Amino acid sequence: MSTERIALGLEYDGSAFCGWQTQPRVRTVQETLEAALSRVADHPVRLQCAGRTDAGVHALEQVVHFDTTASRTARAWVLGSNVNLPADCAVSWAQPVPPAFHARFCACARHYRYRILTRPTRSPLERDRALWIHRPLDFGRMQAAAAALVGEHDFTSFRALGCQAKSPVRRIHYLDLTKAAGVIELRVAANGFLHHMVRNIVGVLLAIGRGDAPVDWTQELLAVRDRTRGGVTAAPQGLYFVRADYPAEFGLPQRLHDLLGKTEGCGRRGAIGQD
Repeated sequence: MSTERIALGLEYDGSAFCGWQTQPRVRTVQETLEAALSRVADHPVRLQCAGRTDAGVHALEQVVHFDTTASRTARAWVLGSNVNLPADCAVSWAQPVPPAFHARFCACARHYRYRILTRPTRSPLERDRALWIHRPLDFGRMQAAAAALVGEHDFTSFRALGCQAKSPVRRIHYLDLTKAAGVIELRVAANGFLHHMVRNIVGVLLAIGRGDAPVDWTQELLAVRDRTRGGVTAAPQGLYFVRADYPAEFGLPQRLHDLLGKTEGCGRRGAIGQD
């Protein structure tokens, strides 16, 4: 019986999940999707993902892959999975891929988004969709501070203390901030992200935006390479895994190019380390 590798695009609301990775006695995205796919395949399915997300973090297009001996059409994988998935998780597309494809190690860039709601009162509708900040933020200071992080740097000061990545060096392709209708949105892409890297960047930019730290604090933190000198880790609720980029040879039917504003081309494959 031959084995086929299938890639999927997955969207989920992370509010009620304890993150991506399967853990004992808690609800996770991985466990939920594996259960649904196992029903469609009629055998146990084990998944690999493009980037593990923490509890409360959302995904617009997470990419996963699995191996199966079941013969199903792409449409059957999508519809069959969604019938067995809860309302806060859905498969967007499915496609057979060559054995060389790996959702994590073949990705050449990942994109994230972080939303900050800035207004005097909290929003019940945005409570799990954005970080609420009632104090005024200086948008210009935040933009200026963010610019220093673009490029290849040692991001030790922006990684979790328990991060297990072998190297703290990452290349940020772009880091843009926009402001509209009371929401500041940070959009960032890199060849890979360290554990809590985006949330730690947001924490630093918030301190600068509030005036609690100078604009050049981002440059100082890059230089000292000391996480204990960094800012508070921002809450997970405002963070979205937007997508991962793959070499064109895989021909994945990804659907979010128009939502990114910017993309980074993929010239080669390569392992990128921990997210």
